[in-house]
Amino acid sequence: MAYLQSLNAGQRCAVEHGVSGQGTNIAGPLLVIAGAGSGKTNTLAHRAAHLIVNGVDPGRILLLTFSRRAAAEMERRAERIIKAAVGTDRIRIGWAGTFHAVAARLLRSHAHSIGLDPAFTIHDREDSADLMNLVRHERGFSDQNRRFPLKATCLAIYSRAVNANEALETVLLKSFPWCAEWKAELGELFDGYVTAKQSQGVLDYDDLLLYWGELMKVPELAQAVRALFDAFVGAASVDQPDRAALVDNPLVPFGGLDR
Repeated sequence: MAYLQSLNAGQRCAVEHGVSGQGTNIAGPLLVIAGAGSGKTNTLAHRAAHLIVNGVDPGRILLLTFSRRAAAEMERRAERIIKAAVGTDRIRIGWAGTFHAVAARLLRSHAHSIGLDPAFTIHDREDSADLMNLVRHERGFSDQNRRFPLKATCLAIYSRAVNANEALETVLLKSFPWCAEWKAELGELFDGYVTAKQSQGVLDYDDLLLYWGELMKVPELAQAVRALFDAFVGAASVDQPDRAALVDNPLVPFGGLDR
């Protein structure tokens, strides 16, 4: 297998894990802890390519990572490796992207089943901060004699509380102690922010992961998602807790995954 010769022993072990013969006979999940510069993207791209070379349908592989740039690079590398291995450039991985992009695709497919309009709008961080700021002004918090936290800080507090599933007071004490005096006002602000999103048919990045998690708690919907995939290849960054938490979260489509 010449296409694996550029890998070191550890990378090759991860790439070949559980692949036995042709088709979808893949062993259980493998979790690899790897630091910066250790070749994660290259290893995951080879993993996806190795699965395809060994008969897994590329349309039934879920390839996930934590940034659009990394996702695009991983997909390009996998396709380049596949071309070198089997001599064709016509193979495309059906599900490749960031956690948020895949979440949006799944949610639009199952929107009506979880009470969403499939035409929902997605706010990026800048859009979300602007909406948070609008509510902040409407509630009069920007006119306080003492300086109320700015929109970016408010959004960071909200996002941390949502992703860590922790009470606002806990998040403030642990991560934003200088904002603890504003607990009541922040709680009111966040209630208003959620109401504004709902009235405008908007999901922010946090919502994409939350709704995906809720979708996976409904047995028949979870089964429908699981039925889409034969293999999962993904990376999460420990510097991004909302993505890293997915490793042990119900968002992962099914148990027998490559992680």
